Amino acid sequence: QGAVVFENYKRTRPISRDPSARAKVNRVANRLKPVINLPGARWEFEVFKDPSANAFALPGGKVGVNTGLLKIAQTDGQLAAVVAHEMAHVTSNHAQSRLQRNQTIALGGALLGAVLSGDENSQKFGQWAHKGGEIAFGLTFSRSQELEADRIGTLFMARAGYNPVEAITFWQRMGASQENRTPELLSTHPVSKTRIQKLREFLPTARSQRR
Repeated sequence: QGAVVFENYKRTRPISRDPSARAKVNRVANRLKPVINLPGARWEFEVFKDPSANAFALPGGKVGVNTGLLKIAQTDGQLAAVVAHEMAHVTSNHAQSRLQRNQTIALGGALLGAVLSGDENSQKFGQWAHKGGEIAFGLTFSRSQELEADRIGTLFMARAGYNPVEAITFWQRMGASQENRTPELLSTHPVSKTRIQKLREFLPTARSQRR
């Protein structure tokens, strides 16, 4: 399901060709992937030319990063914090459950079947699957899922050699950006004092995992 939605998303959204943006995302992704053991995952990262500060992950290891996010995640460590957080949603099956909350996404399976069989209605199925993905991107994770992804994500980034304190810096920068307007990422990943405090409390554990 995640692969189908991701392919449709790539076909309907402009992909960034900015070499510096792509290099930064690939650099971070290549450090994170080796420390994450997810059987069957086929990690794929794409950079979308979109001014909104957002990133997302889909089942199977499909991760999208908007160019607008790179203006807030100024360092590799800050970008690693949000990318690792999204990857944690995948490894914890949060991304899968979020897709399943919308029945429309089930049509992604129909799209795949249509493509494999050469069904002339495959384009229509693709449109439905894409719409299901759009709705899924807008659904929020539960508070417990967010906190779990924060913990696991900081472990991932620490094991990849990043300083986990960068996670706090990133979310503080995201929170500060709310003053003018609410970034898209915050609509699905709200920042709160509790979230920052929990990250601070978890720092010693995360630091012990740093390589």
